[in-house]
Amino acid sequence: MSPSLFWVIAIFVFAVAEAATVGLVSIWFAVGALAGFVVSFFTGNLWIQAGVFLLVSFLALVGIKPLADKFFTSRGHQPTNADRVLGQEGVVLEAVCNLENRGRVQVLGQDWTARSETGEDIQAGATVTICRIEGVKLFVAPKP
Repeated sequence: MSPSLFWVIAIFVFAVAEAATVGLVSIWFAVGALAGFVVSFFTGNLWIQAGVFLLVSFLALVGIKPLADKFFTSRGHQPTNADRVLGQEGVVLEAVCNLENRGRVQVLGQDWTARSETGEDIQAGATVTICRIEGVKLFVAPKP
């Protein structure tokens, strides 16, 4: 097998592995294999090609990965429809008691399971402020 064919196969394998994982796992090696492929036209020495492959893979990993991580994590928190209840006022439909693991609140026309943010019991009919969401539970605080 010619070195050029070896590098084409390596590029393909690393690209398929990257497509399967979608986590920036093997793209660096695909870039290194591309460099090895280009070098294979200038020298038949497999050691030089492998050295270029390792060097370019390492440089791509060290140089580009931090930029890629920053790009993908800089998108921030993606709000959901549930986030719109945060900071809103709601009415307690069923008394909120953390010890008994019960409580329901209506906010923006929707019923939610609720727990007390402060740990104190909140009676039915009370007005509360939505502090946070964990899963499908609202954590509420009594409105003074």
